[in-house]
Amino acid sequence: MTSVTMEWESRLGRRLRVRDLYILTTVVKTGGMAKAARQLAMTQPSVSAAIANLEHMLGVRLLDRSPRGIEPTIYADAMLKRSSAVFDELKQSVRDVQSLADPATGELRIGCAESINATVLPRFIEAFAKRYPRVVVHVHDLPAPSMDDPGLRERKFDLVVARRRPQSPDDRKVADLNLENLFDDPLIVAAGLRSRWARRRKVDLAELIDEPWILPPPNSWNYTCLAEACRAQGLDMPRMRLSSFSMHLANYFVADGSFLTAHPRSVALFFSMKVLPVKLPVRPWFITIVTLKNRTLSPIADRFIQCARDVATHLAKVKI
Repeated sequence: MTSVTMEWESRLGRRLRVRDLYILTTVVKTGGMAKAARQLAMTQPSVSAAIANLEHMLGVRLLDRSPRGIEPTIYADAMLKRSSAVFDELKQSVRDVQSLADPATGELRIGCAESINATVLPRFIEAFAKRYPRVVVHVHDLPAPSMDDPGLRERKFDLVVARRRPQSPDDRKVADLNLENLFDDPLIVAAGLRSRWARRRKVDLAELIDEPWILPPPNSWNYTCLAEACRAQGLDMPRMRLSSFSMHLANYFVADGSFLTAHPRSVALFFSMKVLPVKLPVRPWFITIVTLKNRTLSPIADRFIQCARDVATHLAKVKI
């Protein structure tokens, strides 16, 4: 370690206070020293002194005054970007200590799309809750199907359960994310158990084109794969009578036997649909655990992921 590095780390350790970073964050959020002082139950001179301490230590100006109030400089933006990770790690460390004191308690925040909330996630939570009944699990709905901004980067969630296509190793959109594929949940064509198609041992896609279908919108993976299968056989797309990502709508209209759908295999498994023997392109579609790289997972999150792995191993083997 160089003398310059040692001098900087010594100075940083003596003078940089987490409290000052928190005050800077509050000033930027509220847009003024006085507002921040009221929110923090401090005096305005104390808030100003904390900002001045940071500016003196860093040797740069952190805040500018404008007609709209106080605004962060590029240096403050850089500090705040890293500070969010600092505060997150501190909160995680407190949770870790609490978990070590009582490993069966705590909280877990999960982000998930509706199609997974309605199928595999309840099975993951059920297995987890049996082992750790006092952990509170918070589930937040995510829009399907984009993972460009899953909320992990803002530390809204401990983990995200997503449905993903195979990822290119050099995809920069997810370069800061860990992706653990639990099992392949391929696309299938499904009918209700009372449908006339459910009794057929052999079904050609061409026979189904004129049937009423409920499908997700054209930009969805479901729609894209079905369109590819139709093109391969020189067919037009089926008659889409309803368009929605909703699992509940699909279950309702397919269950009465009048509609067909193309959905992941797990939907047919958990909604008691009949998988029709229709040939579709082989396209992997994974149930994936997504976490943030360079972020220490809490023991509770680790335990949940292990439960999800156990359940996923079983689900991958179930035949329908």
